[in-house]
Amino acid sequence: MGKDQRLVVEKQILKAKQLYRAKQFKKAGKTYHLAGNLLLKLNDYEKAKVCFMNSAKIFTEIGRFDTSIELFRQSGEACLWVNNFRDANSIYKEALNLIPKLKSEGNRNSNYVIFSVLSYMCSYVKGTPNEGLEFLKKISKKVDNEFFKENQLIKLVSEITLALRDNESKYVKKIKDNIGNYKFREAELKLLKLVLLITHTKLSITTSFKLDKETYTTNEILNLDLTFNTKHLVEIINNSFYQFELNQFNITKILINLSDNLATNNKPSVPLLLDIGEETHLRFKIKPHFQVDNSSIGPMVLTCELNNDLIFQYETQSITPNLVSPPATLTASIRNLRPPLLDKTSPLEITIENQSEGEALDLKLDVEFPEQLKVMRGTTNKQIYSLRSNEDIKWEINLKPLEAGDYVIKIFINFMDPDQNKIEEIKEFPFSIKL
Repeated sequence: MGKDQRLVVEKQILKAKQLYRAKQFKKAGKTYHLAGNLLLKLNDYEKAKVCFMNSAKIFTEIGRFDTSIELFRQSGEACLWVNNFRDANSIYKEALNLIPKLKSEGNRNSNYVIFSVLSYMCSYVKGTPNEGLEFLKKISKKVDNEFFKENQLIKLVSEITLALRDNESKYVKKIKDNIGNYKFREAELKLLKLVLLITHTKLSITTSFKLDKETYTTNEILNLDLTFNTKHLVEIINNSFYQFELNQFNITKILINLSDNLATNNKPSVPLLLDIGEETHLRFKIKPHFQVDNSSIGPMVLTCELNNDLIFQYETQSITPNLVSPPATLTASIRNLRPPLLDKTSPLEITIENQSEGEALDLKLDVEFPEQLKVMRGTTNKQIYSLRSNEDIKWEINLKPLEAGDYVIKIFINFMDPDQNKIEEIKEFPFSIKL
C-alpha cells in the first residue's frame, strides 16, 4: 500500500511540473497542494514542505495571495512535525512579506499576528526568545493597535514573558487552562506545548553558589561550586500534557560574567550531560588580579539542550566574593659600605624592601641610633607615598662611632596597607665597634 501511495505522489508531482510548464498555473498549484497532503499521510514532511512551497509560489505568481499565505502556513506545519523549527521560522517570515497584498484589513491584521507569533515560538524553542520578541515588536507597527493589544496570541506571548520575568509558573498554568482558545492547528499546538515545556523547565531549575572560603586575598584562587538542581523537572517531564519524552539534557555552553578584576582560571568541559532529578555540581576556579570595591561573579548564562533539539538559556544569580588585598610586609636591612672604625666616619646603607604582594602606603621611616653612634651626614627620617610590590628604597648615613661596644640600631616603620589598615613595626640590628 505504501509503495502504491508513493507512486501516486510521484505522478502528482510530475503532473504539477507538466502543468506549470504548460502555464496552467492554477491547476499546477492545486496538484502540488494535493501531493503535499498525500506526503503528509506518508510522514514525508520534508517533501511535503517542498510541495506546499511550490504551490504557494505558483499562487503568488497568479495573485492568489490569500491561498498562497495559507500554503506557506501548511509548509510551516510540515516543518514543525519534525522539529525543523529554523526552516519553519524562515517560512513564516517569508509569508509575512505577502500579507500587505491582502485586500481585507481584518485578514492583514490577523495574519500579521498569527505568523509573527509562530515565528516568535520558533525562535523561543531554539534559544533566542529575545530575537523573537524584537521581531514581533517590529511587526506590531503594521497592525491596528487595538487589535494587537486585545489579540489572544499577543496575550499568550505576554504571559510567557511575565512567567520568566516574575519567576511564576501560574502564567504557564493559565495558558494550559486556556489552550483551546488560541485556535492553533495540531502541529502549531505541539510547538506551543514545547514553548511551555521550556518555560516550565526554566522555572523548575534551581541553582546556588558556594565558595570554599569566606575571604580571599587577591593572590588566591577562588574555588566556586555551582549546584544545578533538576529535582523538580521529573514531574514536568512526566506530565502527560506535554507529550514529551526526554532522552537527554545537556549543558552545551557556559558564559561567565565577571567584574574586571577577575578571570576564569578553569571551568567545566561542555557538553555536560545532566542526570535528571539530581543535583549536578559545576566547579570553577576564578583568579583575582587586583582589588576593586565591588567584585562580582555572575550571572552565569548556561545554554541547555533537551534531546539535542530544544534550546534555552538559563541565567543564574550573582555572587559577591569577599576579596581583600594581600597583607603588605616590609623587610629592612643595614650594610656597612666600609668597616666602621672608632672615631672614624664610615658610610652605612639602609634598605627597605617590599617583597610582598600588597602595596605599602603613606610609609614613614625613623632610624634610631644610640648616642655613641654619631650621625655625621644623611637623614634618619623618610616619608614615602607608596612602596609597591617588589620595590625598595635605599639611602646612606655617615656614622662616627664615639665609643667601642655592642649597640642596637632601631628602624621604626609605619605604613597603611591597601585596605587602610595601619601597620607599625620595629626592626632591630646589632652593631659592634671594636677597639
